[in-house]
Amino acid sequence: MWHVPHPFRPQADALALEAQAARAGFALACPYSSSDEYEASIIAQRRAAGVYGPKRRQREIAWTLAGVGIAMLCIVVAV
Repeated sequence: MWHVPHPFRPQADALALEAQAARAGFALACPYSSSDEYEASIIAQRRAAGVYGPKRRQREIAWTLAGVGIAMLCIVVAV
């Protein structure tokens, strides 16, 4: 493509290159090396916020304690 010579063209090109380099620097500042790390971080943040409801482990402990309590009550009643 043919361009008309312009006295300020080299300076404009240099400014455009500097702007592109600055934008490229922002792209390299991403703290995640893969999309898997990004998704894991999102899930961890949502769990911390309580989006997914109570943790299953807490529910299992509650059911176990309830079962032990009922078993102890049955033993006390039987004796």
